[in-house]
Amino acid sequence: MARVWDQFLSEQDRAHVAASRPKRRYGYGNRAAVISIDNYRGVVGDERVPLMEAVKKWPGATGLAGWEALDNIKVLFAGARDAGVPIIHVTGLREEDSGVPGWSSRRGGRGTTLGEDDDVAAAERYSRRYDIVDEAAPLPGEVVLRKTTPSAFLGTPLVMHLNNLGIDTLIVTGESVSGCVRATVVDGCSYRLNMIVVEECVYDRHEAPRAINLFDMDQKYADVVPLTEVLDYLAAVKVTPAAVDEPNGRGHDG
Repeated sequence: MARVWDQFLSEQDRAHVAASRPKRRYGYGNRAAVISIDNYRGVVGDERVPLMEAVKKWPGATGLAGWEALDNIKVLFAGARDAGVPIIHVTGLREEDSGVPGWSSRRGGRGTTLGEDDDVAAAERYSRRYDIVDEAAPLPGEVVLRKTTPSAFLGTPLVMHLNNLGIDTLIVTGESVSGCVRATVVDGCSYRLNMIVVEECVYDRHEAPRAINLFDMDQKYADVVPLTEVLDYLAAVKVTPAAVDEPNGRGHDG
C-alpha cells in the first residue's frame, strides 16, 4: 500500500525498510479515547484559502490542508461519539489570560506576535488564535485542556484523566504533525499508551515534514493508520462509559 511518505524516502531508506522485519503494531488496547490537538483558529483562519493567502492574516495558518483535515475530523468525531468513545480537546493557553508575562511563550521560539503597527483587526484575530474551530468544537461534557508546551501531557492533568477513565489507547488528531502532534505521540508512547495517529486527521503547513514525521512516528512510537480503519474500529467497539466520580469503585475522599 502506498503511503504518504513514500515519495520523500531515499533509495537507501526504502531498501532498509524493505529489509527490516515487519513493524509490530501497537494496536487499540482495551479502551480508547480521541485526543484533538490544537484544532484552533490560528492554524486555519476564518475561510478556506490556500496557504500563501491564509498566512497574510493568520501567520500560523496551514491553508487548505488544515480545512481538509477538519472535514475528516468531523467524521471521526461523529464515529467516536456514536461509539461512546471520549474526546479530549487540547488548545493553547493565551499568555494574556495567564497574568504572567512570558508564561506561555517558548524561549527562542517563533510564535505568532503582534508589532506596534498591527491594526485593530489583527489584534482581534490574535485574541481568537486559540479558540477551537466549529468543525472540531467540544460538546457539553467533553474535557478541554489548555497547554503551554508542544505536548498535551506536560503541565496538564491529561495522564490523571486517562487513568481515571481506564484509557490505554489514544487516537490522535490535529496539528501540527511535526510539532505538537509528534510531541504528544512521543510522550504518550513514553507513558506506555497505544498511540494511533489518523493520517487524514492530522495536518501541517509543510508537506515534507508532515510526511517524514508520520513515517518516523509509524516506525517508532505509533500506528499511523487511515481514517477508514479507525471508523471500522469505532463501529465495532461497544464502550461502557467509565464512572468518573468513582473510578474502579473508589471515590475521591482523602
